[in-house]
Amino acid sequence: MSVVQSQEPTLLFLTEQAAQKVQSLIVEEGNTALKLRVFVTGGGCSGFQYGFSFDESIAEDDTVVVNNGASLLVDPLSYQYLIGAKIDYQEGLEGSRFVVNNPMATTTCGCGASFSV
Repeated sequence: MSVVQSQEPTLLFLTEQAAQKVQSLIVEEGNTALKLRVFVTGGGCSGFQYGFSFDESIAEDDTVVVNNGASLLVDPLSYQYLIGAKIDYQEGLEGSRFVVNNPMATTTCGCGASFSV
């Protein structure tokens, strides 16, 4: 007898480490209304580039991903380029930063800030 399991796919993911960093930055700013916004713009060495900002408001058509009390916002135009992406926070020799692990990217630049599909 086989068992069929269904699971809602995670189309965008905010890692635990990224969520913790977002929470600590919100505490530093003293503004609990802040949410991390990730967006895609044209430019960069590979065609598109990722951007991050903090935003207090959620647009009606934003996708909202919540992990451990931290919210990630994505506008519909950017969302189409971020399906299946994992937003993480890393500290290393290049410094500390939010990074995007994007399975849709066919090429990326050396620093990982730009990509093409």
